[in-house]
Amino acid sequence: MTGANGPRTIGRFALGGIQMGRFFARRPGPAVALALFVVAMLGASVTARAEDRHAGYYYPPVTSTEIYTARAAALTDASREMRVEFIVNVTQQMLDKPYHPEFIIFAKGERAEKMIIVGLNENGALSTLYRARATLAMLTAIARGSQLFRDFGVNDFFTFFDLARLFGFEQITVSDGRTYAHQIQLR
Repeated sequence: MTGANGPRTIGRFALGGIQMGRFFARRPGPAVALALFVVAMLGASVTARAEDRHAGYYYPPVTSTEIYTARAAALTDASREMRVEFIVNVTQQMLDKPYHPEFIIFAKGERAEKMIIVGLNENGALSTLYRARATLAMLTAIARGSQLFRDFGVNDFFTFFDLARLFGFEQITVSDGRTYAHQIQLR
């Protein structure tokens, strides 16, 4: 096969006149195999850190995960600004209470698509994964009382996870800030 820039032989791996077949004809020695293995492991480690660069900074490494298949699709006009506004509103409501908040909630990611909820008290609402699940259930009750859920007629069906998905969140991480981080992927 001849291309615009010279010969291209597919069967013998010749690209631009360079014969590549000889590089693949021999089996790599143990040193080469070990080097390839180390490079692959380093690449996997960097990829894992790139996928969750917030672990180790805002919360400990993720200890458990789950996938939630949302009953709601993201709103067509869901945007970074909408997600940030949602977080600001929730935070303001918590700060307006006459007591200190049990947890902090914020959005991260290039598109603010990751919701992070971190407990602030050692024996508070997120001090165990079970308490975190109970807190998420409480957030479901609050969401079900919202005008948005009533307008859609889903106040007895959607959960807090569905509300997050409506706004375009793709992931929720809850943590006590010390011992665990539980990550929920919203699909």
